[in-house]
Amino acid sequence: MNQRSRRIASAVLLPVISVVAGFVVAGLAVALSGADPWQSFYALFQGAFINPHAFPDTLVATTPYIFLGLGVALGFRAGLFNIGAEGQFYIGALFGVFIGYSLHGLPAVVHILLALLAGILGGFLWAAVPGILKARFGAHEVITTIMLNYVAFALVNFLINNGPMVDKTSSAPRTPYIDPAAQLPILVSGTRLHAGLLLALLSIPVVWFLLDRTTIGFRIRTVGFSATAARAAGISVAWTILATMGISGGLAGLAGADEVLGVAHYMPPSFSTGYGFDAIAVALLARSNPWAMLPAAFLFGALSSGSRFMQFQTQVSADVISVVEATVIMFIAAPVLFQWIFRLRRTPAPPVKLASEEGVL
Repeated sequence: MNQRSRRIASAVLLPVISVVAGFVVAGLAVALSGADPWQSFYALFQGAFINPHAFPDTLVATTPYIFLGLGVALGFRAGLFNIGAEGQFYIGALFGVFIGYSLHGLPAVVHILLALLAGILGGFLWAAVPGILKARFGAHEVITTIMLNYVAFALVNFLINNGPMVDKTSSAPRTPYIDPAAQLPILVSGTRLHAGLLLALLSIPVVWFLLDRTTIGFRIRTVGFSATAARAAGISVAWTILATMGISGGLAGLAGADEVLGVAHYMPPSFSTGYGFDAIAVALLARSNPWAMLPAAFLFGALSSGSRFMQFQTQVSADVISVVEATVIMFIAAPVLFQWIFRLRRTPAPPVKLASEEGVL
């Protein structure tokens, strides 16, 4: 296998095999529970693509995965593990819903734009905290972002259950409904598919351009390769870490605001279904490539959308989808295992030629 074929295998084949392996392991789990794997997976397929409104619902579920996957991948490219996307998602939704229900009389375009910017700001500020702790004091971002997730959940619970954001006219704890002018337009009448999908699709080339065609993108990639080399080249590692965490959190916050403005139109205490945690698997499956984020997010959107119908139709727990996700993460995170299984040996690096005044040595 030549070097080009190996690159294709690494970029395409390994993620595909990881997904197939995930379904095989999940199928075994279903079979051990006494259910029929084929029937279960067919119900999953029906719930994701065939049933009425299934495909639009899959696209609705895909939208936050694109934003969040891009945010987590951006951290990966800088060597950062932003595991706090879930908390940033919550805070972005909180900022977005506040602007959505507290302002009235604005033109729809202005109101939606302000609410989305508020979501970005919320996620940015929440992610900037671990960014500062990492850059200034060396605190590991995995620990700080996990802790901030719990802080975000508790803060949202306080504000919406008994705090100033609770809707006192509602019997259930939630915020007031956002103003109709702040709701994202529906793309297909009779479905929940909203304009947030277009924003998510637009964010893919924007993040690609940021990473591959701008100075800050170059700094992010350089710090990700080697912080020591970046520092020796005159790049401010601390500033780059802070900027990367902030942008990553801003994308997660945008996902939260988008979900409020496009789907829920209000915010309950238990708002998310784990989008931020699943986004880690999405980013890993896409191997942090912005262009690969769309198929990876679409896969997880289909799993999320189809799992509910599968559980209803076959009584197989939707948790079996977590088995697929966990297996995918396991195999993606262990490429050496695949290289050993499928004999995808590394291509030996070409010998390094040193230059001298007389020519190549």
